[in-house]
Amino acid sequence: MAAFATAEACDSNAELISNGDLRALHPIFNIYGQRRCFSGPIVTLKVFEDNVLVRNQLETKGDGRVLVIDGGGSMRCALVGGNLGQLAQNNGWAGIVVNGCVRDVDEINDCDVGVRALGSNPLKSSKKGHGEKNVPVYIGGTLIRDGEWLYADSDGVLISKTELSV
Repeated sequence: MAAFATAEACDSNAELISNGDLRALHPIFNIYGQRRCFSGPIVTLKVFEDNVLVRNQLETKGDGRVLVIDGGGSMRCALVGGNLGQLAQNNGWAGIVVNGCVRDVDEINDCDVGVRALGSNPLKSSKKGHGEKNVPVYIGGTLIRDGEWLYADSDGVLISKTELSV
């Protein structure tokens, strides 16, 4: 993605902000991965301390999409680690946003993918396969729907109802 700036997007899309079609997530996410700036259409997952669906989704072709994982804000274990970061890179995912934790931070930071998460925790998640995909999730103060667009850079994360002109 070429030098997209979330601050400029906010400045030039005041009407979209006022009508709710462009929303900024609360500034609660830490930045991981080599891509500090990324964007793409959103795929949503809702899981809790279980990353089987996360792996299943990242095993599919990403085609420049962004996986948004509502992990319930749990800080008790990680939903994404170095192996999943590498899988996301290899399968063409632009980024991953986790309302929860990651682990293997040094490995994730070596991956050519953008990752945002609440923090890191060395504990792995359970492997039961519970959760939902392609459902609306509430993260960072906003409702996020499958198929919307996510834009992230060092200033923050934006969610747009439609693709923005970059």
